[in-house]
Amino acid sequence: MNNAITRTSQVCLICEPSNAARQRLLSRWGEPLFVAGWSRVLMIHFEVEPEALQREVPFQLDLLNGRAFVSAVAFTMSRMRPRRGGRCAAWIFRPVATHDFLNIRTYVRHRGESGIHFLAEWLSSRLAVKLGPASFGLPYRYGWIAYQHDAPNEIIQGQVVDAASGSKLEYRAQYHETPNAQPCETGSLDEWLMERYTAFNSAGWVKRLFRVWHPPWSQWAATVTLEDTSLLRLNWPWFKHAHLLAANYSPGFDQVWMGRPHLVK
Repeated sequence: MNNAITRTSQVCLICEPSNAARQRLLSRWGEPLFVAGWSRVLMIHFEVEPEALQREVPFQLDLLNGRAFVSAVAFTMSRMRPRRGGRCAAWIFRPVATHDFLNIRTYVRHRGESGIHFLAEWLSSRLAVKLGPASFGLPYRYGWIAYQHDAPNEIIQGQVVDAASGSKLEYRAQYHETPNAQPCETGSLDEWLMERYTAFNSAGWVKRLFRVWHPPWSQWAATVTLEDTSLLRLNWPWFKHAHLLAANYSPGFDQVWMGRPHLVK
């Protein structure tokens, strides 16, 4: 009986950030706005110098014991559509419904709410690149993206080329598959980096946020080899001093709730 109570308590702790995010999102009328799949997600984490990073970020950095982090997140978004509107609404969104992403994100806190801030995002859809900044304040850029995240033997690789400069992020990774991907351990660095459900964005003088919800991340640890990081070093010169920290690979989710953009006060 005591073992059962302990297991239940552990599950509740693992789900706590996700459950809190779900309640926060649904507390606003009309949320969520969109539903989409996020699949075959690789997160590559770096430790960086806090002062240099803060100069790039219009929100207060969320530091862990004084340490600052930046993550490169490579994944495919699929079947994005409005939560309401049925097949007709989904059909209208088909041109931007499925494409590859590379997010370069850091970790911030605003008025007691922790979240992420996108330093830049590369997309494989030219149309989506035009729509994102105006609607959500997202720093979209167009790039040529080639992901092989479903290769056998747990080997995955990817290349993102910035269309404007030709700079690249190229990597090869191996994840250590066990019978099932596991949630992040409560209180771990993995949980601190991955279990984030609010995006704080800035376009010009306008600051916005939007919230998301999905179940807790199920993931495997991964080992990454960076074969070309010119995309990172060209855009953020301080990145040449960044320390490659860890990586996680997740199968992702069939349904992620994505909220409306709201002005940040």
